Amino acid sequence: MPESETYDVIVLGSGAAGLTAAFTAAHEGARVVVLEKNDRVGGTSAWSGGHVWIPNNPYMKDIGVQDSADEAMAYLMSLGRGILDERLAQAFVDAGPKMVRCLGEDGGIRFFAVPGLPDYHPSNPGGKPEGGRTLGQELFPFAKLGDWRDRVEVSPYYSTHLRMDETAIGCAVPKPPSEEELARRDAEDLRGMGGGLVGALLDACVGAGVEVRVSTPAHDLVVENGQTRGVVVDTAEGRRTIHASRAVILATGGFEWNEEYRAAFLRGHVTKPASIPTNTGDGLRMAMRAGAALQNMREAWWIPITELPEGINVMNLEMINGDRTRPRSIMVNRTGRRFTNEAVSYNAVVGAFHQEDVTAFRYANLPAWLIFDHTYLSTYGSAGRPYTGTTPPWLVESPTLHDLASTLGIPGDELERTVEQWNKNVAAGKDPQFARGESAHDRWWGDPYKKGSIEGTLGPITDGPFYAMELTSGVIGTKGGPKVNEHAQVIDLDGNVITGLYAAGNVSSPTGASYGGPGGTLGPGMTFAWIAGRHAVGGEKE
Repeated sequence: MPESETYDVIVLGSGAAGLTAAFTAAHEGARVVVLEKNDRVGGTSAWSGGHVWIPNNPYMKDIGVQDSADEAMAYLMSLGRGILDERLAQAFVDAGPKMVRCLGEDGGIRFFAVPGLPDYHPSNPGGKPEGGRTLGQELFPFAKLGDWRDRVEVSPYYSTHLRMDETAIGCAVPKPPSEEELARRDAEDLRGMGGGLVGALLDACVGAGVEVRVSTPAHDLVVENGQTRGVVVDTAEGRRTIHASRAVILATGGFEWNEEYRAAFLRGHVTKPASIPTNTGDGLRMAMRAGAALQNMREAWWIPITELPEGINVMNLEMINGDRTRPRSIMVNRTGRRFTNEAVSYNAVVGAFHQEDVTAFRYANLPAWLIFDHTYLSTYGSAGRPYTGTTPPWLVESPTLHDLASTLGIPGDELERTVEQWNKNVAAGKDPQFARGESAHDRWWGDPYKKGSIEGTLGPITDGPFYAMELTSGVIGTKGGPKVNEHAQVIDLDGNVITGLYAAGNVSSPTGASYGGPGGTLGPGMTFAWIAGRHAVGGEKE
């Protein structure tokens, strides 16, 4: 590598946001390089399910769903809690449909609207209980990537050769591919989920002439007289400066693996992140050094997790989504009582974990346990794994509820009363405490063969032995970072643009406290990356 180089645009990070920004700028005629600190591309995006949430997207008409920018804005602002910047929400709503159209027409990304998959809060104004705002992608043939074929991150959570709509998360009654079809996909290396999305975006970037470098961490920004001029990077040959004639776009992911930043900024406890460990706040640190103002620092994409014994998967944890929504289960806290609707979105339920017990000055609902019976375990398994006749090591088993409570250190009489009341509610077909099963979102989850009905999530807890799985607070990414405007330009402490510096994705999510629906991380991230890529090279005017 020469002592210094110059590109029109430098993109830091190779997740879906970074690759979208790079492709967009290159398609507009810029000379672009993507710098990734890891030895493989994709970041958190490649670990994800790959859904992309875009209101009013052009694919909704294919499944007969109507939407509008006004409905989308009403929905997003209803989730904003007064901290969502309306200008940024409007920029997302306006640009999102254009972004997916451009990636489809110019980048060859094969999107489709996922039928029936509801927004996370479909009863709110402008919500879509019938779905359509969430986009999936067709399987991508990794053979097209040539030398890059084995340099894309592989998720520890999702099967490589499935689409999300072939699972219980993305389909009312999933129809898994046959063994023959899976063998064909394996032979042809057809991949779905987030890895498939990253592969398709990487292919589009390479086709547009983008240079991609791995194992090249950025150390600092070069800012001269208020103008971003490049980045200082660490390489095997030593520290180098790479110059940017037009822009540097930060797409480095969140700061959830930086304990100091978590303690300083996040609103609540994180037991362990569930994301790729390279998300250590590099972009945030560089932006702060450059004088950037900050936004949404307390917010994150939260998720309940259970910790697993070592050796079961590489993260030693599992994200708990479906388990807590299924019939014959409830969540309880240290008092032995329910404390929330167990079937709400994973981001929302962690808000209940962070509730304060102001008398004891501790979290009221941490620790928490998912309680269920033997029929549940034998029917649904646990933590995404089928029941084999042996109790998994991450579960506590006891012959009675009272014994189970004693093992957990919670009041046995209270747990028995809680389950008794739950069973009465189930018999009546209604949860008067927390309205579990009332929302279209609740009815999407639960038992996949009872979706659409309240029985898909309500069921009695009666058949011993009984089990408990501890749940705690995880995170799949942070949202906070450098403040941006509607063009994805980074703003300084005085409210002025830092010329030539942009940010998109989890390094600076504009969504505030809101999480619109499945793909609500990737959708805004990719949209603001598209905005950044076009604005950086002057292609934003139509």
